[in-house]
Amino acid sequence: MTSHPVFIDLSLDEQVQELRKYFKKLGAEISSEKSNKGVEDDLHKIIGVCDVCFKDGEPSQIDGILNSIVSIMITIPLDRGENIVLAYCEKMTKAPNQPLGKVCLQSLWRLFNNLDTASPLRYHVYYHLVQVAKQCEQVLEVFTGVDQLKTQFTNCPPSSEQMQKLYRLLHDVTKDTNMELSSKVMIELLGTYTADNACVAREDAMKCIVTALADPNTFLLDPLLALKPVRFLEGDLIHDLLSIFVSDKLPSYVQFYEDHKEFVNSQGLNHEQNMKKMRLLTFMQLAESNPEMTFDTLTKELQITEDEVEPFVIQVLKTKLVRARLDQANRKVHISSTMHRTFGAPQWQQLRGLLQAWKENLSSVRDGLTNVSSAQLDLARTQKLIN
Repeated sequence: MTSHPVFIDLSLDEQVQELRKYFKKLGAEISSEKSNKGVEDDLHKIIGVCDVCFKDGEPSQIDGILNSIVSIMITIPLDRGENIVLAYCEKMTKAPNQPLGKVCLQSLWRLFNNLDTASPLRYHVYYHLVQVAKQCEQVLEVFTGVDQLKTQFTNCPPSSEQMQKLYRLLHDVTKDTNMELSSKVMIELLGTYTADNACVAREDAMKCIVTALADPNTFLLDPLLALKPVRFLEGDLIHDLLSIFVSDKLPSYVQFYEDHKEFVNSQGLNHEQNMKKMRLLTFMQLAESNPEMTFDTLTKELQITEDEVEPFVIQVLKTKLVRARLDQANRKVHISSTMHRTFGAPQWQQLRGLLQAWKENLSSVRDGLTNVSSAQLDLARTQKLIN
């Protein structure tokens, strides 16, 4: 982020005086004289009118003015700076257009990075950063993933309630542009609840399920069933729908939709997208136990025409969830491997068996190499005796 200092070469008192004069000149209701209560009172009054510069100023000039305010703000002791910082953050969310929004975003980043990493105020600044980033369509500039987010607060982790509030905001600002990231945020949010308070997370749990179902790139859904807030939804329609996407085939979804069309639509889910996803999940499930499938089987199980089989399989292969080969001549699909829809005890057992087989094969190879080595040594000794 770039800086445009305006009054920073002046002393603290002089900076305050010049800022007062500047804003008064712009027509703000503020005295040009310093407060006799100290710099904190000056900052409160300056911040209270600082948005007046949004009306006519150039972005680069405004950036310099805001930079001057930040340079004073970071000198205020932590125990007396919370209200000042919060007031400034609120003002930065009032930018009237995108260019000025970017200026405000830069200013908040500057403030965030200049606060001590152990300061609890960093959380409040970051929360407003995300709000401003949404306004100027710069969310990925401030948030790229949950792991990156956590590193921002290593030295002063926010409370569970604060993180829940932040995760809800991040879900809201990413749901329309990055559904995969939004889904991960919601899963992280549900992970912050314990058995004691999971019952109050009903709305968050429903949002999490809907986001995951709607995400065209999320296919492994059974981990959601283990989340405590999701368990509290057992018996509800949304939990029934999730269970279908976790382990049932396409006909189960079709029947559910016929019985509960209004519910599915009310959740903001698209039926055609659901059908597309369920076809893919059904294909994955069939591929687990059928290394070879005929076109007739696919048209029946997936409720598509024979002409649609080849384009469908090509789409499946693009997801890299399944490795397969089309055999148009014999109207078959040959499966090499597939990702499991669910990964429970049977899959762990299968993996255990596979690893055990590998271990036995490696032991056989090792024994074979040992025998070959021994034979070579014996042959060498024999040749030496002969010579």
